[in-house]
Amino acid sequence: MIEGTVFPNIRIVLVETTHPGNIGAAARAMKNMGLTRLVLVSPQEFPSRKAEYRAVSAVDVVESATVVASVEEAIADCQLVIGTSARDRRIPWPMLDPKGCGGKAEQADNRAEQVAILFGRESRGLKNEELQQCEYHVNIPTGKAYSSLNLAMAVQVICYEILQARLAGDGSGEVEQPWDMDFASAGDLEHLFDHLQRTMIELDFHNPQNPRQLMTRLRRMFNRIRPDRMEVSILRGFLTAVNQRTGRVKDDSGQP
Repeated sequence: MIEGTVFPNIRIVLVETTHPGNIGAAARAMKNMGLTRLVLVSPQEFPSRKAEYRAVSAVDVVESATVVASVEEAIADCQLVIGTSARDRRIPWPMLDPKGCGGKAEQADNRAEQVAILFGRESRGLKNEELQQCEYHVNIPTGKAYSSLNLAMAVQVICYEILQARLAGDGSGEVEQPWDMDFASAGDLEHLFDHLQRTMIELDFHNPQNPRQLMTRLRRMFNRIRPDRMEVSILRGFLTAVNQRTGRVKDDSGQP
């Protein structure tokens, strides 16, 4: 045990939690490992005495939880977003195991980057469009006989690995060079994706009625690259120049 360990830049995001007891149990799992920032996306029942009861000595984590209406709102200012996924996807995404997730999150926290780790609905996890907003997916290996993890158990595993990375003192073991610019936030990237899609439609390069997974693959590419704020600004400036040539300059709302 390490005294007073906190991770001020890492938030645990629970999406559309059905049972309030799971919120309390997840809060307890977080506090056990030194994490205290909890964000709830459209919980079915909250505030709730059941959540406080299950939290035991982590009631403060429950009481200070932030409630938002969407995943986009929960991660808008984050430079690193990792989503939990229990199964392979048609288009594979960069994957981490729990230890790798802990290392990535701990390193980002040390750099004062905002980090979000997303946990989906108890019955069906995260939707594809939510997972596509993540730089990485993390899968928790289980035995084949019974592969279902309780939400709080999953939170406990990931938070444990974050704490272990901090105790080890070297994150995931990688040596990262300092960067000259902050990484783009999830909100910055959403504006870029929207601008890119509108521009490709204007150029008749992209047909939204027959998308052919084009935007999904472009999202994967940019999430894998992790562009910084200046790089996103340069790309958007280029897209604006294209818009000016086509005579269809629009703002982020899509209006001329």
